[in-house]
Amino acid sequence: MSVWLQITDTAGAVLVFLGAAICLLGVVGMLKLPDVLSRSHAATKPQTLGLLLVLAGVALRLRGGMDFATLALIGFFQLMTSPVASHLVARSAYRTGQIERGELLFDDLDAQLTEPGQETGERPESDSGPERG
Repeated sequence: MSVWLQITDTAGAVLVFLGAAICLLGVVGMLKLPDVLSRSHAATKPQTLGLLLVLAGVALRLRGGMDFATLALIGFFQLMTSPVASHLVARSAYRTGQIERGELLFDDLDAQLTEPGQETGERPESDSGPERG
C-alpha cells in the first residue's frame, strides 16, 4: 500500500470521527437546550456539518467516481432540506405560541404576521366607503 493511500485513509478516518463527534454534540444540544428555537438550531447546524464531514471521510476512503457522485448528492440534498425543515419547525413554533417572544433579540416576523391596525388597537379600514351621518 502506498504512502498516499495511507494518508487518505487516515484523513478519511479522522473526518469520519470528527463528523460523528459533531453529530453527537448536536444530539446532546437537542436534549439539553431549553426551547424550540435552540433545539432546532442544534438539530440543523451541527448535524449538517457532521454529515458533510462523514461524507468527505467516506469519499476519501472509497475513492470511486460513482461513490463520490452518490455522496455528493447526499450532501447536496442534506444542505437543501435540513435548513428548510428547521425554518418551518421554528416558524410553526412561533405561530403556535410555543416560544417566548420577549426573549427574542429581533422579532421581524411579528410585523409580517400582525394585521394592519391591530398593533395600535384601531380597526382596519373597510372598503364600504365613507359613512353617511
